Amino acid sequence: MKRIFLAGLLGGIAMFIWTSIAHMALPLGEAGIREIPNEAALLDAMRSSIGKKPGLYLFPGLGLGSNPTHEERSEAMKHMGENLARNPSGILMYHPPGSRPLNMVRWLSIEFVTELAEAFLVVFLLAQTRLTNFGTRVGFIVTGGILAAIATNISYWNWYGFPKVYTMSYMFIQLVGFLCVGLVAALVLKKQTFGAA
Repeated sequence: MKRIFLAGLLGGIAMFIWTSIAHMALPLGEAGIREIPNEAALLDAMRSSIGKKPGLYLFPGLGLGSNPTHEERSEAMKHMGENLARNPSGILMYHPPGSRPLNMVRWLSIEFVTELAEAFLVVFLLAQTRLTNFGTRVGFIVTGGILAAIATNISYWNWYGFPKVYTMSYMFIQLVGFLCVGLVAALVLKKQTFGAA
């Protein structure tokens, strides 16, 4: 159990180091992201239109307001194609001014704990198998990374139109992160056997 814990801990640290490098030293973390031209006008419009209501906004909306009936939603959906053809579309994560101050320590801490949890979980799953050689153990953890990479990234690309370069970059970051966990775990657990009856 100590070796499993150590493999998860060191794997999580390795993943965090890689993702930090990917976001701060490489262009991967900003791939597909652009600044809005004439941003000041848009920010003023958001302040006056959305105000102090934080949330995830999808536009164009159905134009139904709150609590529409099933029939109203169905009717509005029939015209959504026309609405998308006439208007820009997208997704907006909105925070009112001053509601989400810059807090890198908090954000990095949450990211580290998240990646540590991912590493612990995938190493725990590895410990439930009978895989014994280095390559198959690394492959098992990388397969877990493939599942993690496609779980949200492909859906966001498909449903919300996230840029392909953004999607591929974030999938790559996750895959390499899990590869780091796999290499560390396979080294730490090299002589350990699991799953024996």
